[in-house]
Amino acid sequence: MSKKVLTLCLLHNDTQVLLGMKKRGFGAGRWNGFGGKVEAGETIEEGARREFLEEAGIEVPALEKVGLMDFEFEGNPEILEVHIFRAREHVGEPMESEEMLPKWFSLDEIPFSEMWPDDPHWMPLFFAGKKFQGKILFGAGDTILGMDIGEVSELA
Repeated sequence: MSKKVLTLCLLHNDTQVLLGMKKRGFGAGRWNGFGGKVEAGETIEEGARREFLEEAGIEVPALEKVGLMDFEFEGNPEILEVHIFRAREHVGEPMESEEMLPKWFSLDEIPFSEMWPDDPHWMPLFFAGKKFQGKILFGAGDTILGMDIGEVSELA
């Protein structure tokens, strides 16, 4: 099994979260946080900042790492190791990019039915300010075949 290191960052204040409608590529047609591949020579946090700037046109000066998730897809030997970050402040106004269309959602109106099926399972921990770690196994049609997500005091 090989691992591919990815980032996911959510900009979140007390009442809202910024999500992006993925316009192309992996996860197209779904609302998601901002992130992607970590490039050679950059730290995971630098990758998260760069992806946020590329996808939403804003800078996130302070990031807090809050989650670490492994996503496995049945029949695919590659595990996606996703480092999840919270940003509370940003510089600039979110704007559409080739890849994402950003939109603010109030916390009671998050469009879970148009998101990855695992999001409702870890996002409550995220919004409660907890650190969490877990693994998800997806089958055909992005059905969740197995899941283990829990609160942790320290991330591995």
